[in-house]
Order: sequence, then C-alpha cells, then structure tokens
Amino acid sequence: MQDLNNLTDQSQSQKEHIPWGISKLTKDMNFVGMFTIIYGVINCLTIIGAIIGVPLIFMGLRLRESATNFDVYKNSGDKLAFQNSIDKLYKYFNIQKILIIISLIFFVL
Repeated sequence: MQDLNNLTDQSQSQKEHIPWGISKLTKDMNFVGMFTIIYGVINCLTIIGAIIGVPLIFMGLRLRESATNFDVYKNSGDKLAFQNSIDKLYKYFNIQKILIIISLIFFVL
C-alpha cells in the first residue's frame, strides 16, 4: 500500500514540474526556431545556399509550430495539441536527419 502512495506522490510531483518544464522548453524552441528561420533566409541569399536554406526555414517553422502546440497543451490540457506538437517535432528532426545525411555524403565526396 505504501508503494502505491509513493508512486502516486511521485506522479503528482512530476505533474507539478511539467508546466514549468514545458514553459522553458517552448521558450527555447521558439528561440531556436526563429534563429533557424533567420539562418535559412540568410542562406537563401545565394542560389547554392538556397539548397540548404529552404529546408532550414521549414525546420524552424515546424519547431515554432511545435512550441505553440506545447503551449496550448500546457494551458488547456488538450491531448490533440500534444499529439500535434510531437508530430511537428518529429518533422523537425526528420528534416534535420536528412540534412545531416546529405552533408555527410557531400563531405565524403
């Protein structure tokens, strides 16, 4: 019985830290997303740079959308917003993975 109470207390403690963690996370996500968008726009000033710049812009947009959905989830507890946030985060990392693979191929060549 005591184990159940400890588990409940730990679960409650984790729930109290989630809003603070999400707030800090969304601020960082917005900053990194905006920086990525700006960096992508700067890369797009040249034709060759646009090859990298356009995906960077999309990455930044996905990261900022994810942060917005995390904020909605934090404020309303909407599980759909949480799912959308994870989906946008997945898209961000998927684009990042593709860019890493492409850059490694160019590095080897």
